[in-house]
Amino acid sequence: MEFRYLGNSGFKISEITFGNWLTHGSQVENDVATQCVRAALDAGISSFDTADVYANTAAETVLGEALKGERRQSLEIFTKVFGPTGPKGKNDLGLSRKHIMESIDGSLSRLQTDYVDLYQAHRYDFETPLEETMQAFADIVRQGKALYIGVSEWTAEQLRNGHALAQELGFQLISNQPQYSMLWRVIEEEVVPASEELGVSQIVWSPMAQGVLSGKYMPGQPLPEGSRATDDKGGAKMIERWMRDDVLAAVQELRPVAEETGLTMPQLAVAWVLQNPNVASAIIGASRPEQVADSAAAAGVRLEPDVLKKIDAAVGSLAERDPAKTKSPATREA
Repeated sequence: MEFRYLGNSGFKISEITFGNWLTHGSQVENDVATQCVRAALDAGISSFDTADVYANTAAETVLGEALKGERRQSLEIFTKVFGPTGPKGKNDLGLSRKHIMESIDGSLSRLQTDYVDLYQAHRYDFETPLEETMQAFADIVRQGKALYIGVSEWTAEQLRNGHALAQELGFQLISNQPQYSMLWRVIEEEVVPASEELGVSQIVWSPMAQGVLSGKYMPGQPLPEGSRATDDKGGAKMIERWMRDDVLAAVQELRPVAEETGLTMPQLAVAWVLQNPNVASAIIGASRPEQVADSAAAAGVRLEPDVLKKIDAAVGSLAERDPAKTKSPATREA
């Protein structure tokens, strides 16, 4: 496993982060989830990402149990706040001071830790003054409940405004967690340049485009049984944008590229996002422990320029690049 600094800080995280969105507490039984976490540790992964909204807090509980007994100082634990939790009452979502201060305590309890290494604003909250949100984060850092602050799916302008307030308040905003893959490149035009300017790194989610870049979906063929495309708990909806024959056919053109480089299709997809120097880590998920070891092998891989050109030739024209697609919901209910 290789490690990279997160933003303009002295904090290092593993190039591969294990995330439990859409799996722990919902799709995967707890014993299998624990096996996946153990597989991540065995692969040298030390960074773990979750959120209070995942499975309505159950994912944090599962992760806390799975990491019990590990040396805390050897782990980097990330979680997030914004989405609705609990009974989803009027103050059970967003980035108000009330929700943030209550949410961090709930997350720490479920994760069975005194602090998280990175606490992230899961989306931008248009209904709460940014000053209120950032002051709450500053207080959490000063209380020692979070060491660093990050965000997720913020635009370049939102990053600049948040970073400026963080500096004024005396803490570091060091990361953004956007979707990024060969097929979803919306951060490249605006978010990445702004982040490089500010000293902010990307921790990217869905580097395999919800599994499409694994190559297991074939154009014109039945969906594999038990795959995300057949999941009625949210997975199928997330993946549907890529389930077009033109996209699936283009992805199959990546197979000889992967074979040429000695990589599996998932490894090629994860390695591709890690070629971007502003990306500190790629988040992988898994429903089976063997998937973890396969994806983790992408750490430290360098793709030659001719390989990157072949990837662009295969799927580049189908990639979404519109920077306007990087956005948070206009309202909390959206």
